[in-house]
Amino acid sequence: MDLGSLDLGMDLSGSPADNRVVVAMSGGVDSSVVAGLLAARGYEVIGLTLQLYDHGEAVHRAGACCAGQDIHDARRVAEKLDIPHYVLDYESRFRDAVIDRFVDSYLAGETPVPCVDCNRTVKFRDLLATARDLGAAALATGHYVISRPLHGVKQDGHRALYRAHDPDRDQSYFLYATTQDQLDLLRFPLGNMPKSQTRDLARYFGLTVAEKSDSQDICFVPQGRYTDVIEKLRPEARNPGAIVHLDGRILGQHQGVIDFTVGQRKGLGLAVGDPLYVLRLDAEKAQVIVGPREALATRLIRLRDVNWLGEDDLSALPAEGLPIAVRVRSSRPPQPATLYWRDGQAEVELSAGEMGVSPGQACVFYDGDADQARVLGGGTITRKALDVVSPSAVHAA
Repeated sequence: MDLGSLDLGMDLSGSPADNRVVVAMSGGVDSSVVAGLLAARGYEVIGLTLQLYDHGEAVHRAGACCAGQDIHDARRVAEKLDIPHYVLDYESRFRDAVIDRFVDSYLAGETPVPCVDCNRTVKFRDLLATARDLGAAALATGHYVISRPLHGVKQDGHRALYRAHDPDRDQSYFLYATTQDQLDLLRFPLGNMPKSQTRDLARYFGLTVAEKSDSQDICFVPQGRYTDVIEKLRPEARNPGAIVHLDGRILGQHQGVIDFTVGQRKGLGLAVGDPLYVLRLDAEKAQVIVGPREALATRLIRLRDVNWLGEDDLSALPAEGLPIAVRVRSSRPPQPATLYWRDGQAEVELSAGEMGVSPGQACVFYDGDADQARVLGGGTITRKALDVVSPSAVHAA
């Protein structure tokens, strides 16, 4: 296999042997292949694996510690590649920065994206600091996303983030909160290749994780039951209340807003004629507001905790706004929108109504809807920001 022809996007000065690179090794096939590729190129590779959680503790089931298996797999890969490998205990940091925030967000009636918090805090803030302490020229990860050098008076020496070559594997949605300082040190060697090629490389290197399944769930919620984690960490979480129609009618009762998400149709426990969907969750009043599907459509989104990776400051946006593309869910393609900066807050107007937009989700900015579009940043959708489009407006659009 011709490894020399692969574009790994490292862009480091000097020969590979002159550069120490830390690889964040999760124990999966992607980061393992990154370590193998960089070692084969001649970089001085150090593997670091983070101990973040214990499934047995998270869901109160003894012996359910898949994190331990991941660490074991990462260690075996490092031994196969003959690179040094270290395990860092970040459990308390992960609990504070990710799990607790996840639980608090759900209790507030939001739908959080914990992978974003993990990347922007534990992985890219704390792990990058460790990489710098080790004298690394770069921190490489197995994410499917591309970074490239920027050129220009203001941008020389900086890097930009782009969607991956394979749109089905693109993970830029989860990396929008990466700061410019972090991005300049990060490298993503898999961004230009499909997953099938990654597995072929794993077999070529003889790695035991070549056929390992991809993780499908949030790492600390392995069975997909968010309520298990929430109730374990916040026993007082359940607050019964009413299921209320958009027109004000009380249709039934529920045992807690944590059982619902915006856009949900099944499992409402209502005996009504027309299909109803969860439109909003009012945690303060313990109300689940439901209505017809058309009422899920949203055009205006206001954001908090915005990370901006564009050329100029957000406050310098023109009054008529900046044409961009956005994603409000990781599984959906970017759609046309306009970004505004109004009264010190970022607002996005969607060209067409998006269904099921939920507070707590990420809204990610791109410079267009084309493949490998540049990531311009993004923010968290606020609770009080969802302007529901009337049925007539949706049909008119």
